[in-house]
Amino acid sequence: MGEGSWIGLDVHARSVVAAVIDDATGEVVAARAPVGVDELVAWVRSHRGPVRVAYEAGPTGFGLSRALEAVGVGCVVAAPSLIPRSVAGKGRKRDATDAELLARSLRRGELVAVRVPDARDEAARDLVRAREDARADLMRARHRLSKLLLRHGRVFDARAWTLAHDAWLRRQVFEHPGSGAAFDDYYQAVLTVRLRRDGLDEKIAELAGDPRFAPVVGRLGCLRGVGTLTAFALCVEIGDWTRFTGATIGSYLGLVPSEHQSGQKHTRGPITKAGNSHARRLLVESAWHHRQPHRTSLELERRRDGQRPEVRARAEQAGRRLHQRWRHLEQRRGVRSTVVAVAVARELAGFCWSLAVMDD
Repeated sequence: MGEGSWIGLDVHARSVVAAVIDDATGEVVAARAPVGVDELVAWVRSHRGPVRVAYEAGPTGFGLSRALEAVGVGCVVAAPSLIPRSVAGKGRKRDATDAELLARSLRRGELVAVRVPDARDEAARDLVRAREDARADLMRARHRLSKLLLRHGRVFDARAWTLAHDAWLRRQVFEHPGSGAAFDDYYQAVLTVRLRRDGLDEKIAELAGDPRFAPVVGRLGCLRGVGTLTAFALCVEIGDWTRFTGATIGSYLGLVPSEHQSGQKHTRGPITKAGNSHARRLLVESAWHHRQPHRTSLELERRRDGQRPEVRARAEQAGRRLHQRWRHLEQRRGVRSTVVAVAVARELAGFCWSLAVMDD
């Protein structure tokens, strides 16, 4: 028989349901727990120790985990997609059974924990994700504006969203007041969201110079297609790079093919898309820069200025290797460019890891 208590928490914004397993008796008790962090920590500590706690990662964040760890209570924030699910009772989902499943899985050691960032890292992640939301909002606003113009037969023949395109937009006049009012609203939305995005870009560039992030951001910025915004976002989203190797980071980011094996049949499908979708999108976006032949540029040399020779050499090797990889895959018959971009992104993730774990 063991000792102490194992507690699973099903945490919501306005309610917390707990399942407590007494290790000495094996008894399972379900109960309503306090919602406030301080009250919940005190409630957890009232049980027979040592106490171990688990809850599912979600929108409630990591404040509870940090508060529990601060008072010496072990806490596991479980990865939602990797929590073992019980087949029994399928079709009946209850907070109490979810909490009990967490407590039993914690007791058996079957939970996979996510990395809990400290408060500063979480604040930086909030900033990066606010910028990602602004990017998505800007894309939607632009689509609405362009589709309105298309319905009226107005198409800009050159590259869109440039200064020339903006001047063309300002010259648009509509016969009917309703269409004109709609155009003005959509155009104002584009300008407003763009100002939001640019303001967040400035704050990210400022925070990227913090000694906490600057060394890794500087090394990642030596790679082609990885600017300051992308490098900082990767640092914040991935956090501790030493958790991985060059071979495993692609799997963590969901850039490896899915597999299905049964007997002698073994098939591979699309990528798993597991892990951090924001970091995966950034890597795929950066991979497209390697489609063109490897050449230096003033901007790339500016980012590499002041970096150690081994960092510059590694980044140069990455640029040549990734372009060769792109050209080799593109020459294969029937391979779409989008598939090539994902394959190159997987290798780019490995190069990012090798630069991130270099000693300062």
